[in-house]
Amino acid sequence: MSKREPKLYFADILLAIKKIEKYSSDLTFVKFSKDEKTVDAVVRNFEVLGEAVNNLSNDIKKNNTNLPWKKIVSMRNKVIHEYFGVDLEILWQTIKEDLPEFKSQIISIASSYYPNDLGLPIGDTSTMEEY
Repeated sequence: MSKREPKLYFADILLAIKKIEKYSSDLTFVKFSKDEKTVDAVVRNFEVLGEAVNNLSNDIKKNNTNLPWKKIVSMRNKVIHEYFGVDLEILWQTIKEDLPEFKSQIISIASSYYPNDLGLPIGDTSTMEEY
């Protein structure tokens, strides 16, 4: 387990989600699936998201069993280790159907641990409301 504080992992998760939303917001599935750079960027941010989730403490995960922590880490493992087998339809469905709710839940959990302060990296002046 890394020695980083959990609030930095929450910030990593929210920033990865923000990037995924930004990269995919104006696209249809067809356009997304044909845009190699966007697919690569989205996959990379799912890797970051999954790695950050994996590094959250077990206490945080146990106290928030409503989130599919293992599924998220499993998806991260799939996009890293089986990059040639990433199903873009499942990725797209995750972006459009699952990510908004996950984002909302992460903001809620992070807010309960760190009200109005995720301790974002120096130079990033974002607040939770901006995610």
